[in-house]
Formats: sequence, structure tokens, C-alpha cells
Amino acid sequence: MQISDKPILRGIILSHSVLALLALGLAGCGPTVFAGKTPMSIGGDLPAPPPPPPPPEPPPEPPKRVELKQDKIQINEKVQFEYNSSKILEESHSLLDEVASVIKENDFIKKIQVEGHASSDGADDYNMRLSDARAKAVREYLIGAGVPADKLVAKGFGETKPIVSNDTEEGRQQNRRVEFNILEQDLEARKAKTGEAGEAGADEADAGADEGEEEEGEDEADE
Repeated sequence: MQISDKPILRGIILSHSVLALLALGLAGCGPTVFAGKTPMSIGGDLPAPPPPPPPPEPPPEPPKRVELKQDKIQINEKVQFEYNSSKILEESHSLLDEVASVIKENDFIKKIQVEGHASSDGADDYNMRLSDARAKAVREYLIGAGVPADKLVAKGFGETKPIVSNDTEEGRQQNRRVEFNILEQDLEARKAKTGEAGEAGADEADAGADEGEEEEGEDEADE
């Protein structure tokens, strides 16, 4: 019995057509396919890259060790001395160098009192002598750092001027201190250099204007 080969041929042609269609469909998606050494690019857009992370915030500035205030030079570290002695420890030299620089840079400062203070530990007269010797030692260091001697006076106050209670060790530590209080300064020169006194002057002018308006109102009421 003879079987026609035409249906078989048509089946083979149909199979090849289906395979060709599948190959075209795969060409629009999926990974890159390499044929030998030649890559074949696959269509489709890549996702956008994520945005870069924000830049880190700058670290905060360290607090100043020495600050010029209206009526004093404030130090935010303690001047360290040898135990029961007026000898300044080397670790405090850089701190006092900064104090000297502030005085020299601001020539409107005319007179500073270096003050030594003690806690309630020990005898009163001993604390007075030790605090006075320490104040004088700081004055001598500042003179050696270039501060004119006639700008500096030194005095010890012993335990007579505590800033906190002496009932705790922490309080006694705070009361053992050195202060730099401004006794004399040229306010006009300070205003010209820093502008600090200028604001106060503006406030005083405003207050004077208000007083003038009040006086005019009183005169009109009298009439």
C-alpha cells in the first residue's frame, strides 16, 4: 500500500515555522544570548540605578577652650597644678597660651585680674595662701607668653567665693578654679572691633526715644 509523503512534508514545514516564530518571540526578552563569540543584544530598558546616598553631615565643631565674654575671659577647662603646689602642670600650658593670645589680640582689654579659688578642704589660711600663689603663678606664665605685665594683677580668694556647694566632691572640684576677670577695657574700641557694645547702644537709644515720647505725652496732658 503506497502512502503519500505530502502530509508528512507539510508537517515538517509547519514544525519549522513554529520553531521560527518561537525564536522571534524569544528575541524580544530574556538575557543576552551569545552565538559563538558574537553577543546578540536583547531588547528592553534596564531599571534606573538607585539615587546616591546623601553626603554625611560635617562633624560638630569642638567647643572652644577659651572664650571672650563681656566682663571676663572664660576658660572651659581647668588649669591643672601639682598637688598642694602652685606649679602649673605642662598639660595646661596650651590652655594658658590660648588665654594669652586672646588678651594680645584684643588690645581694648586694659586690665585683667587673675583669680585663684579653693574648695573648703583644708585650713582657711592655707587655702588663701595656696590660691594666691597659684594666681600669681598663672600671671607669671602669661607674662612669659607675651602679655604686658601692667595688664595683669593676681589675687587669691581661698574658699570665700564658691560657685557651687562644697558638700560634694564634684562641687569641691568646681570650686578649685582660676578665673580671668576684666577690670578695665576700652568700650569704644571694643565696639569698633566686635560690634558688641553697638547693640547695647542701640537699645539705649530706643529707650531714650521712648522716654522722650512719654514726656511729650505728659506735657500735652498738662496742657
